[in-house]
Amino acid sequence: MKSLSRLMAVMRKEVRQMRRDRLTFAMIVGIPLMQLLLFGYAINMDVRNLSTAIADEANTHLSREFVAGLAASQVTNIEYRVSTAAELERMMQAGEISIGVAIPHDFDRRVADDTRAAVHLLVDGSDPTIAGIADKLRNMPIAFDTSAAPRKQGLIEVRPYYNPERRTPMNVIPGLIAVILMMTMMLFTAVAIVRERERGNLELLINTPVTSAELMIGKVVPYIAIGLVQLALILLAGGLLFDVPVRGSIIDLYLAAGLFIAANLALGLFFSTAVKTQFQAMQLTFFLMLPSILLSGFVFPFDGMPVVAQYLGEVLPTTHFIRLTRGIMLREATLGDLPGELIYLGVFAIVATTAAALRFSKRLD
Repeated sequence: MKSLSRLMAVMRKEVRQMRRDRLTFAMIVGIPLMQLLLFGYAINMDVRNLSTAIADEANTHLSREFVAGLAASQVTNIEYRVSTAAELERMMQAGEISIGVAIPHDFDRRVADDTRAAVHLLVDGSDPTIAGIADKLRNMPIAFDTSAAPRKQGLIEVRPYYNPERRTPMNVIPGLIAVILMMTMMLFTAVAIVRERERGNLELLINTPVTSAELMIGKVVPYIAIGLVQLALILLAGGLLFDVPVRGSIIDLYLAAGLFIAANLALGLFFSTAVKTQFQAMQLTFFLMLPSILLSGFVFPFDGMPVVAQYLGEVLPTTHFIRLTRGIMLREATLGDLPGELIYLGVFAIVATTAAALRFSKRLD
């Protein structure tokens, strides 16, 4: 009985401590509900509304009827209309579209000739899910294709770009670079300030002439070097074990990675200034990790997610870095092709570092 009484006393003490720790109590209740609502709504295996551009060189009644049927499928979201297939390729390299539809000038004759494809479907093969969706488009029924006999050549020819073999590592490794760097970098700095407080070193920092901004930058810079070493290891292993290339500039990739690492380190520092214990810092970090994986386009095509989920995903640095890694490594894109992603990472890093510096106070709580 005494043992049970002591056990109950410890349990009551633990419950009271959790109730006093508002952040932990809020996470116990909030994390399951928020993630259930968020991911139950955002994760949709029935991919729709993929960003699409049309190059209709025929511009006939029949070609316009085909485009209308394509739009009615709801798989594609026709956002752009261009003049040539070359423009479709340029837009795909820059990551502006997932699917390009090239309709040749002799489209009507090709429809009547069952030995030739009438439409070329250009697909961003760096995402295997999108390539699988393109197969469904190729087999979709066409209202005006009324020939009784089966065609010797399908009406739609799918051309997967950048990963014609549809090898999964080609899609996974560039995205995994972002996920690994995000997890390790954010966690490193999320505990940085609270660790100093728990070890009693914060008093020493308070009594030094170091400014808040200098402290934040000093905490971040060494880990940027560590992150770049991690990037080199991942690229080396990805090339040797999975034959994943870096088709673009390795310098561009490292510049983008440097900004991404800085952004995540700064966010981790902000978390560190907002909490009082290392456990709370890790809780906040893990809270952000799952959205960064599921809403960034790493697992599911970004265009296929609901609009609300896309808005949330656009806030995450991981989303923008995955676009950069896939663009540079697989599509041979340059930083000039993806300026918006680079600018966002730079602005995010500056804002997060400034916010962390403003929150850091040179006094003990």
